[in-house]
Order: sequence, then C-alpha cells, then structure tokens
Amino acid sequence: MCKVAIVPGTFDPITNGHIDIIKRSKKIFDSVIVAVAINSGKNPMFNFHERISLTKEVIDSDSELEGVVVEGVQGLLVDFAKRKNAKVIVRGLRAVSDFEYELQMAFMNRRLDSDIEMMYMMPYIKYSFLSSSIVKDVFINGGDISQFVPEIVIKHMREKFSDKGVLVK
Repeated sequence: MCKVAIVPGTFDPITNGHIDIIKRSKKIFDSVIVAVAINSGKNPMFNFHERISLTKEVIDSDSELEGVVVEGVQGLLVDFAKRKNAKVIVRGLRAVSDFEYELQMAFMNRRLDSDIEMMYMMPYIKYSFLSSSIVKDVFINGGDISQFVPEIVIKHMREKFSDKGVLVK
C-alpha cells in the first residue's frame, strides 16, 4: 500500500521552513502532495494561481524533492485528502502559539473524517520563528531574506513589487 501524505499551506510565499517539512515528509511517506490552499483569513501577496506556480517552481528546482507533487486545493482539506487517497496530513508546529489553531483544526478534521490522521513536525531551531508573514514584512522593509527563502522566491517577490512601482533590494 502506498502511503500518501499531504503537506498543506497557503505558501505565500513558500519558505525554507516549509521546504524542510516537505523534505522530512518525503523521507517518511511514499508520496507527498504539497497542497496550496486558499485561506480566506489571509490577504495574500500572491494570488492562488501564482502561489501554486511559485511553489511548483521551487519544488521542481530542488533535486531532493523529486517526485513531490504540487496541487491547488479549494474546499475542505479532508475531502482533497480522500480524493488523493492520503491518510495523513503533515503540518509544521513552530511554537505554542501555533498549537491552539492546529488543535482546533485537528479536532475539526477528525470530526469530518476520522480516517485521516494529523501529523506534526517540529522545525529545526533555525526555522522555528520563520513564517511567510515575517518574510514578507522583512522584504517589504528592505531586509535581506536570502537565508529564509530560495532565490526563486526572491526573484518573484521583486517582480511582484516592481509591478507596483515599489523599489526593493
């Protein structure tokens, strides 16, 4: 039996912390699907299709992630997991502040489909503070984000902001 895992996120943009969780998931599961989600509670820098494209470009550029599939997901994650025959949803858990939200989501997902398990990975310490929101904030304010995201992401962020007439490093 092929063990399929879903690694979901908004990925706005994908960070080295996300990539770390995806790589570690790939070591455990036969198949990993990165599910780029719509999150109505967020105001993304990149639209849904841009986030799918950027995430796919990053995954495809990393030889350690060969075979990882990137797909957009609209609707309930558990429904997507069922369609993909995935039994596990993998999430990163950075700090206590993440725990309450993740606990609520885990209980709801279990209520919706008790056959799908949630698995949490703690990041390496160097990624424990890292979030897409922080990366965007540092970038918008002229900081160096090269240690937090792949160069492909920086290129796309520069393009996004040059389209808006904003000067960035």
